[in-house]
Amino acid sequence: MDAAEIREMNIESIQEELDDARESLMRLRFQLTTGELTDHTQIRQIRRKIARLITILKEKEGEA
Repeated sequence: MDAAEIREMNIESIQEELDDARESLMRLRFQLTTGELTDHTQIRQIRRKIARLITILKEKEGEA
C-alpha cells in the first residue's frame, strides 16, 4: 500500500489499518524471537507502513 492509496482512505479506515499493522508487527516480532521468522525484511516493511500511516493520519487530522 503506497501513500496515494492511503490518502484516499478516510480517517477511520486509516486507523483500522494502523491497528492491523501494529498487530502484525507484534506477531512478526514474536516469530523472530521464537525463530520461526525466515524473512526478516517483513519487519522493516511493516515498520515503514506504520510510519506512513501515522504520517498521513496526522496530516488528515490537521486538515480537519
